[in-house]
Amino acid sequence: MMMSGAGILLKGLAEQGVTTIFGYPGAAVLPIYDELCDSAIRHILVRHEQAAAHAADGYARASGRTGVCLATSGPGACNLVTGIATAYMDSVPIVALTGQVPTTSLGNDAFQEADITGITAPITKQNYLVKRTEDIAGIVREAFFVSRTGRCGPVLIDLPRDVLANRIEHGGEHTAPAGRKGYRPTIRGHRMQIEKAAAALAEAKRPVIYAGGGVVASGAAPEVVALAETLLIPVTTTLMGLGIIPGDHPLNLGMPGMHGTRYANAAITECDLLFAVGVRFDDRVTGEIETFAPGATVVHIDIDPAEIGKNKPADIPIVGDAKAVLAEMLGRMQKRGERDAWINRISQLKAEHPLRCPDGGGLHPQRIISDLCSLLGGAGIITSEVGQNQMWTAQHYCFRHPRTWISSGGLGTMGYGLPAAMGAHFARPDERVCVIAGDGSIQMNIQELGTIAQYSIPLKILVLNNQYLGMVRRWQELIYGRRYACTDLPPVDFAQIARAYGIEGETVESGEDVRPALANAIDHAGPYLVDFRIEREENVFPMVTPGAAINAMIDPGAE
Repeated sequence: MMMSGAGILLKGLAEQGVTTIFGYPGAAVLPIYDELCDSAIRHILVRHEQAAAHAADGYARASGRTGVCLATSGPGACNLVTGIATAYMDSVPIVALTGQVPTTSLGNDAFQEADITGITAPITKQNYLVKRTEDIAGIVREAFFVSRTGRCGPVLIDLPRDVLANRIEHGGEHTAPAGRKGYRPTIRGHRMQIEKAAAALAEAKRPVIYAGGGVVASGAAPEVVALAETLLIPVTTTLMGLGIIPGDHPLNLGMPGMHGTRYANAAITECDLLFAVGVRFDDRVTGEIETFAPGATVVHIDIDPAEIGKNKPADIPIVGDAKAVLAEMLGRMQKRGERDAWINRISQLKAEHPLRCPDGGGLHPQRIISDLCSLLGGAGIITSEVGQNQMWTAQHYCFRHPRTWISSGGLGTMGYGLPAAMGAHFARPDERVCVIAGDGSIQMNIQELGTIAQYSIPLKILVLNNQYLGMVRRWQELIYGRRYACTDLPPVDFAQIARAYGIEGETVESGEDVRPALANAIDHAGPYLVDFRIEREENVFPMVTPGAAINAMIDPGAE
């Protein structure tokens, strides 16, 4: 059967289970858009290519499947870069499809030519410049295999227009197993290392489980909770790991690090064994690495061997998939160590340093987040932008399941939350999806209100509006002697902007109106935006991390 390269591409995507693509058309990808007219794959027209990448990312995080985005050549492809880098830093499987000038024009500075494979080489697991129509089918299979195996990540396929337009004889479905020569991720951990780790856990008097995004990616949350409950081990989860253990579980320590709980950081400092799984010892968690868990034996489990020992030396390294390793380890656990004193110490720390919401008058963001959690019962999917809004949500929303918290961690990308929420909705359309945003970050991709209105995406958008670039201003306050440079924002009526797009919205200026406004948003059948005019001087209080250099940082829950 004769098929165009674009038709072969879409057939390959369908074979990989792709049902949704987020994209923006242009001349170089018109062959793909022409074939989409006859395809069962749904295309979501975003308003900016960066949003397409973030939406594919949100789709992947919410579903566990590979997200797909599509952009034309030149500026369209370049506009994907921030979203690809975001996915790369957080190990999210996406496949980015980009148009390219015809192969006969490559290297000639043709109109809208950009070396997108060269540009994205440092921020993709693999990328391809396809020069033959015959290669498309195999490259698609390989790209999806690479993106979602081992340590997940983004893959880019660059498709010249003539390669897409060419018609060749193409057979039936590809049944050959996908793979890539020389690429063999280690799934099962080394048996002797697992035995060592199990023995160390059984003997430890003050262990802590430190779990991150790798646990979510591998689906290993049940194994982490089972290990914690079997051996009575407190668990601290990174920003990317929120939801691994229910937020109200008695063994949950909350988030560690700069914006973490006081008791999580104290527990890490005092522990004699740190059981790290699916984490990379990020600097926002560790501070000065030499004084992070200073007296602990470190067990480090990760599917990426490059992460083990990169930041923190591991006494017992285990390369392998978190779910496979923990399942084998659980089968070897035979006794529970003496932990009563340690559990009592954890309870004492929690009692002495609880996270608190501000009391009294005023419109406080912590209370808004807590009220949202109360009204939703901790259910649904929460996405956030980046900045203070992100940390208030991480601290005060009680996440109970993995893949219910979606936020940019490693890259810290402002403008991420709104388009990521669109992707999350299409991944799990039966779930309620809420966006927590700051007035600075939401304006970076606010044009996606047009996409939300066009497809009637029922997002609940909560803007914590303090007319500041709040997190940057906070650092100016702490470190630069309150010299506030370029962090003041003019007032914006976000509810009015929403209405201009055909989206319902309201403005809240009083604390007593918070719950009614949230209820209005939750009960509304379509998209709804609430502009909360929060206290301008409200801050996320950075905390002393276990190895922090800034000793004057304040407890995030202190009065």
